[in-house]
Amino acid sequence: MVKIFDVDQGKLVEKAAEELKKVDTLKMPNWANFVKTGVAKERPPLDKDWWYKRSASILRKVYVYNLVGVNRLRTKYSSRKNNGHKPEHTHKAGGKVIRTILQQLEKAEFIKKTEIKNKKGRTITAKGKNFLDKIAKDVK
Repeated sequence: MVKIFDVDQGKLVEKAAEELKKVDTLKMPNWANFVKTGVAKERPPLDKDWWYKRSASILRKVYVYNLVGVNRLRTKYSSRKNNGHKPEHTHKAGGKVIRTILQQLEKAEFIKKTEIKNKKGRTITAKGKNFLDKIAKDVK
């Protein structure tokens, strides 16, 4: 059986983003066209389908890390801010985009809130695992 670890991750995210467009509960909000994805970014994303690509990427990260929260994902999507002639510093990504995507993925029943050993976060459900494994099989 093909798992997500056996295929190219870029192709997996692209294919998953196409499939997530078909899910009713996962829609790009109106404000998403104007928002930056973090403090370190100068402009909003140029890609029209960036919401679905980020959703697919977050779903993949939840699959890989098993238990993940908004703060950990903010760190994963962090970037370095250009401060002109001063040294660059890393800044976390914005939490609103990540939080909204996680809530939409919960409504679609791909992930769920859980607590493992007194640590709260979100884990992938069987439906989410099957969704990504089926896409990995198609990509392979």
